Amino acid sequence: MLIYAKQPINYIVKHHPHKIKTLYLAKEIDKKEYAHLMKMGFEVKRIPSDAAGIMCKNASHQGILAEVEEYRLHNYKTFLSFDFVLVLSGLTDVGNIGAIIRSAYALGVDGVIVCGVKSLPLEAVTRTSTGTLYDMPFAIETNIHDVLNDLKMSGFTTYGADMGGVDIKEAKIAKRKALFLGSEGEGLSQRVASKLDTIVSIKMSHEFDSLNVSVAGGILMDRMRG
Repeated sequence: MLIYAKQPINYIVKHHPHKIKTLYLAKEIDKKEYAHLMKMGFEVKRIPSDAAGIMCKNASHQGILAEVEEYRLHNYKTFLSFDFVLVLSGLTDVGNIGAIIRSAYALGVDGVIVCGVKSLPLEAVTRTSTGTLYDMPFAIETNIHDVLNDLKMSGFTTYGADMGGVDIKEAKIAKRKALFLGSEGEGLSQRVASKLDTIVSIKMSHEFDSLNVSVAGGILMDRMRG
């Protein structure tokens, strides 16, 4: 799959160089940096900027692109031995999903499950996660109720994010926990929310509708980590 832009590629070069098949440079770079890249074990090709634009359909490639190994999705059932799992219900915005994965990796989440969708463009998710997707066990499962039941049967305490919930600062957080975040527009369905152990929210200092799901998710994950 094709990844572009500096941040995700720099991360992959530093942490997962073996995932790179070919690195494409559409700009001049420092000679020492170029020499370093040439020693990394993958092919480095210089290409014209217009060719790079065609490759990424005129997206902002910042002069660097890479053909990388496909990300292999995990089976969510392998997450049932984890301590902290994040479940995304119906999220489809790859920018939000990528940002959530970055936060999840930084804040100690062991695995992320996306429910309610059949597939996602993993190239875009890899890019928007700035490459951290390669470090985060990630699964897609259409049926959220199967996921919820399996987590509960495996001893997880389940939490859902909703404005009417208990202030996250006051909530008692179990050692083994699963946090459910709803979609950008709809939030968690009533059917899902009713089956969760605790609904949590973020107390606002000012009257305000809600936070972006990736921002709210980051705050909740930070409050919930052990």
